Amino acid sequence: MQQQQSNRFFFKVDWITILIYMALCTIGWTNIHSAVYNPDKAFTFSFTAVDGKQLIFIISGLILGFVILLLESKFFSIFAPIVYGVTILLLIAVLIVGRNVGGNQAWIPIGSFRLQPSEFAKFGTALLLARYINTFNPKLTSFKSILACFAIIALPMALIMLQPDAGSTLVFLSFMFPLYREGLPGYLLVIFWVMVLLFILNLYMSQLTLIISILVIGITFIFLYRKKIQKVILIAIITVASIGYLFVAKFAFENVLKPHQRTRIEVNLGLKTDNKGAGYNVRQSKIAIGAGQVTGRGYLQGTQTKYGYVPEQSTDFIFSTIGEEWGFVGCTTVIVLYAFLLLRIINMAERQRSTFSRVYGYSLACIIFFHVFINIGMATGIMPVIGIPLPFISYGGSSLWSFTVLLFIFLKLDSNRMGFI
Repeated sequence: MQQQQSNRFFFKVDWITILIYMALCTIGWTNIHSAVYNPDKAFTFSFTAVDGKQLIFIISGLILGFVILLLESKFFSIFAPIVYGVTILLLIAVLIVGRNVGGNQAWIPIGSFRLQPSEFAKFGTALLLARYINTFNPKLTSFKSILACFAIIALPMALIMLQPDAGSTLVFLSFMFPLYREGLPGYLLVIFWVMVLLFILNLYMSQLTLIISILVIGITFIFLYRKKIQKVILIAIITVASIGYLFVAKFAFENVLKPHQRTRIEVNLGLKTDNKGAGYNVRQSKIAIGAGQVTGRGYLQGTQTKYGYVPEQSTDFIFSTIGEEWGFVGCTTVIVLYAFLLLRIINMAERQRSTFSRVYGYSLACIIFFHVFINIGMATGIMPVIGIPLPFISYGGSSLWSFTVLLFIFLKLDSNRMGFI
């Protein structure tokens, strides 16, 4: 009987997704080794070196993943509030006892290992958000339900911003899309993107010109709908709110963001040129990727990689190593693997009978997509440098374990989708 149950479990788990996961981890370790490889020294493998530590993280991550597969599916729903609470306590703890690295107090030192709570807060938030929607079945058109969902997301965001870690904070915006799938009004997403556009225009244009432009647009629509009082009032409120937002955005940019964060945004938007400062990483990364051409320079043969021209090349800019040594073919392979993984997760999410599993699946897909899009965008110069890792590939135990837990929880939920409601 136990043998039959074991066989059924083996059959139900999505092993193709696990193979993609293992392929990405292998690509990550291979390129991390290349990024830290020193051609002037004889090769000696050590578990205390960066590539040695990553191998430990991968093996322990796999063990952790398979332990998750052995748990009951209802475990994740029942203990979601506790998991969320623990991650919140860790985010508070890091503000008190955390180690400051690179201007961010985001790590808790545990011996030679550094734990980054913001990485684990992602699956804690995904679990509680899924639990809330599954338990209360809220109508996401009501203010109360929207506020409850946003409170679950905003609490870890606020604590991470205090570190301050703007990159990890922005990742939590990806939770808007699972909410949209569950009924969040589309106009809220439109408002979000309009706010992003106004923030960018606020940097490109003088504030007075932008205010006049908004007033002209607002007055034009008021004139068009002058016979419909309710619409006129709504347009007037939106116009005033948009102008007010310009002042808030300007204040936040100049007083909340740190100087290096402002510079990175300005360099990326073409408002400032800084090839030796904030723009140096991106410039060197683009050179490395461009040098790879079609098939790359060959493994361990990248000059930009070997001689450390690209800072943070085993973490934030690992994609530049792939580009230089494996070329267009290697970059395309990695992107295709991610695309296939994301499509598979979304397909799996849609076939879930449980709202909990579906919301969690979409949260997983959106978090991975956000990380991949921003990280590769950073390396290629189309996105600001906000310092977030490439899932399963970048060096780091907290990141790898967090994404492993995120993925394997969903694999467990999917394996038992017919029996978990």
